[in-house]
Amino acid sequence: MKVSTALCSAALGVGLGTLLLPGAALADTTVSPATTPVGGTVVLTATTCNPKSGDALFRVTGPNRDQNVRSTTAAAGGGLSAELFTAGFTLGTYTVAATCGDGSSAGSATFTVTPIGGAPAGSGGDSRDNGALAAGGTLLGTALAGAVILVRRRRPVSTVA
Repeated sequence: MKVSTALCSAALGVGLGTLLLPGAALADTTVSPATTPVGGTVVLTATTCNPKSGDALFRVTGPNRDQNVRSTTAAAGGGLSAELFTAGFTLGTYTVAATCGDGSSAGSATFTVTPIGGAPAGSGGDSRDNGALAAGGTLLGTALAGAVILVRRRRPVSTVA
């Protein structure tokens, strides 16, 4: 393999890793509590959404849901939040994906609907976009490993007399 091809591949890996890591690290959507009985209320919060950029849109999907919840309510800790009443929800796990008013993703989180009198409410779901974070880290690690291999190959081999 030519050195220039390997360097180009390493640079591409570093570039892609650099692009993916910050967005994944900053995206933050929470659901509190993480477990709620049917008819309970969960608070959806997109902490990275700027209220001045417009409404946050929370897409809730699960066993019997595919609905959007729009929020213009500023959250106490920053970002935007909305309350979701779970009456009529089927038991199971639901995913909440948030999009900010400027079109950027605010990540996703999950919550579980249990039977009334079921499991106690959890402390809150916090699920960052780990897939993009892992992909960025893998690309960055691969690029660094490739650079180390190239540097080692370029060193002159010493011979024993």
